[in-house]
Amino acid sequence: MSRQPVFLSDGVVAGLLRYEELIPRLEEALGKFSLRRSSELLQPVRSVMPLQNHSGFLGLMPSYMPNEGILCTKMLTFYRREAGSSLPSTQASVLLFDPEYGNVTAVMDGLDITHKRTAAVSAISAKLLKPAQLDILCILGSGHQALSHYEVFTLLFSFKEVRVWSRRMESATRFAASVKGPVTVCSSVKEAVNGADIIITVTSSSEPV
Repeated sequence: MSRQPVFLSDGVVAGLLRYEELIPRLEEALGKFSLRRSSELLQPVRSVMPLQNHSGFLGLMPSYMPNEGILCTKMLTFYRREAGSSLPSTQASVLLFDPEYGNVTAVMDGLDITHKRTAAVSAISAKLLKPAQLDILCILGSGHQALSHYEVFTLLFSFKEVRVWSRRMESATRFAASVKGPVTVCSSVKEAVNGADIIITVTSSSEPV
């Protein structure tokens, strides 16, 4: 109980967190959550506090798995940034606790956890709901979530074509150049979604696209 908590940076977390191990664990957790068995998983609705003076929000997302002795919470801040800003719009940390004594055992950078968990849950949904034939993947957005979704969807599924659209063409072009496989950069949403079998929306646009 007296031991100091372990601190895991973003690079360490990214090296440890792999989709091959993450997806089965998430499938198990989602199944338990769907059954609403409090003896196996407790996850209340996130608590969000607005930061009016800074155009931001603070979110708290606790979770407890009694049978496995896992108690943790994610703390996340989200800010609306001006286009082209070098400041991150989202920052996150995940705290792991000893459920018996209540002390913090680990503090982890939460951005890679957030990106990969969100993308993995999308992929799990796609596994259950996808059409029989998968030819075209469409991604609307070109940020971190677009990249994590591209990684897990191309890992789990085989597509003949991957398309990307972004509000700024240069961002979509940069995204296409940053990934391993071929990506078609589209100039409009209509062009991107036309005939697509899976459409992923990961844009922070405040207006309909």
